[in-house]
Amino acid sequence: MLTIHNTLTRKKEVFVPIVAGKVRMYVCGMTVYDYCHLGHARVLVVFDMVTRWLRASGFDVTYVRNITDIDDKIIRRAGERGESIRTLTDRFIAAMHEDADALGVLRPDHEPRATDYVDSMQSLIARLHEKGLAYVAENRDVCYAVRKFDGYGKLSGKSIDELRAGERVEVSGDKRDPLDFVLWKHAREDEPEEVKWSSPWGSGRPGWHIECSAMSSDLLGEHFDIHGGGQDLQFPHHENEIAQSEGAHGHAFVNFWMHNGFVRVDDEKMSKSLGNFFTIREVLAKYDPEVVRFFILRAHYRSPLNYSDAHLDDARSALTRLYTALKNVEGAKASVDWDEPHAVRFKAAMDDDFNTAEAVAVLFDLANEANRTGSIAIASQLKGLAGVLGLLTREARVYLQGSEAADGDAAAIEKSIEQRAAAKKARDFAEADRIRAELLARGIVLEDSAQGTTWRRA
Repeated sequence: MLTIHNTLTRKKEVFVPIVAGKVRMYVCGMTVYDYCHLGHARVLVVFDMVTRWLRASGFDVTYVRNITDIDDKIIRRAGERGESIRTLTDRFIAAMHEDADALGVLRPDHEPRATDYVDSMQSLIARLHEKGLAYVAENRDVCYAVRKFDGYGKLSGKSIDELRAGERVEVSGDKRDPLDFVLWKHAREDEPEEVKWSSPWGSGRPGWHIECSAMSSDLLGEHFDIHGGGQDLQFPHHENEIAQSEGAHGHAFVNFWMHNGFVRVDDEKMSKSLGNFFTIREVLAKYDPEVVRFFILRAHYRSPLNYSDAHLDDARSALTRLYTALKNVEGAKASVDWDEPHAVRFKAAMDDDFNTAEAVAVLFDLANEANRTGSIAIASQLKGLAGVLGLLTREARVYLQGSEAADGDAAAIEKSIEQRAAAKKARDFAEADRIRAELLARGIVLEDSAQGTTWRRA
């Protein structure tokens, strides 16, 4: 019996889908103005794991993960680079897919782009306006009147006055209340034409929060099973989604809210201002993608995840132990006997709010037994259960050969990058280009930025 910690009720509850045997799940995806970072990696991997387990449990899952492709940061970044919004967002969507694919993340069933759903957003805003829950501010933005929605604050567990006193909110003198948020932003003269849509309230573009309410209801219906995302979205984004959707439709929006914990770096919250901000690509330049996936999954999804090279090194060693157990048993194929005691424990762990930490512990018990007995059945069980988590999917010898070569290979690549930097400094651009071409021929792609040069495998 699957139980899920529901942020809305702040306790674990038995999961019962709205429609028997079917699960509809929406997860807030990326705002595509830059490369994905480690926080994005955790969201991608965690809800990929959730989807895999729901399907392994026999549910027919419809998984939606959106793309925010219109936003202040996107407009600003495109302007800085002198390119169109679409060119910028297409490039970073492609990069996001490359990162997700590398981490073994299955594509969602639907991946809607916000700009394709502006008509639906306008319809939702119009309904809110008709119900008196939205108003046109003095600056011609359309805002949501938070105090007119009785349930506001139920996801964060705080009253409106507590939220107003203790949380960061959108500050504008044109709003009636500081907690009120923008549904439709009136167009500014200095903004490009491609971010302006005609509407009953004048030319403009949607606010961030309305995007997810519109896309989720269009693709999953007005009431669905699970809504997920990072802990940082609980307030105000998800709180505002509830206000919009329940205010417009007059009934429950989502039954279960799930939030994964923050990523920390050396026990500090990851942030660009602290200089401890890492993109997925920077991490994958040093570590095998499966090591990163394993690192994320061996912690419970709701707990903080502390990133450091030492923790990644430990994850690599641990994953190597699992693959070594498979290498030592010839003929093992991925298969699961769910009546076998290890599988019973694995299932109990996963059914307990997706407790991957305990499920991974079961994998190590299987590895120890496979090493002790040489049993093909045990090794097959190890490979099969790990596969449910998207782990141990390669041939053991292939992974282990790559792992043995990784340290020396990475050192050689870094030395070549240093030599290329020296050549560029000496204005020997022919030599710098030769080194880049030589690395590319070996399947190593260099990416230059203001912070320096990073590399990844093509």
